[in-house]
Amino acid sequence: MAKFFERLSPELTDFIRQQKVFFVATAPPLAEGRINLSPKGMDTFRVLSDDTVGYLDLVGSGNETAAHLRHDPGHRMTLMMCSFEAKPLILRLYGTGRVVRPDDHEWIDLSPKFPELAGTRQIILMKIASGQTSCGFGVPEFELKRERTMLTDWAEKKGEDGLRRYQQEKNSRSIDGLETGIADG
Repeated sequence: MAKFFERLSPELTDFIRQQKVFFVATAPPLAEGRINLSPKGMDTFRVLSDDTVGYLDLVGSGNETAAHLRHDPGHRMTLMMCSFEAKPLILRLYGTGRVVRPDDHEWIDLSPKFPELAGTRQIILMKIASGQTSCGFGVPEFELKRERTMLTDWAEKKGEDGLRRYQQEKNSRSIDGLETGIADG
């Protein structure tokens, strides 16, 4: 049976800290745009308070979340985690998101809360409006084999200048053509 809440309890915060993967979903403001759903990992997720969470976002093939948050007037965002271990649980967080980049004034205080990883692009913050837990009985059990290092290895090999060029070329617009704001700085 689903349970709803407005703030994270200590038990939910503990559940979040144990998860190795999470999913982020955003949508553009127009009905014809694509909804984006992305898996994330690499110990980049943090609970910042009982109503605020965030994750360190690395350079990747796209930048849909930033584009959607920039253009959706409601800045809508959903985060989901589910247990792949013996005790099942699905956690969904609904709220408003925003992007903090290295040239933003908040970066200095916020970035130390996250790991230092090659290819760091931005931090995505979410103010939780509500949350929901559900049983997760249909989610299979899995064991984590290991974290992948391909993304950070690739970023290290590219170097700062290569990453900057890559972001200008590949991360400045969403797949629907919305500007992400990555080129504003």
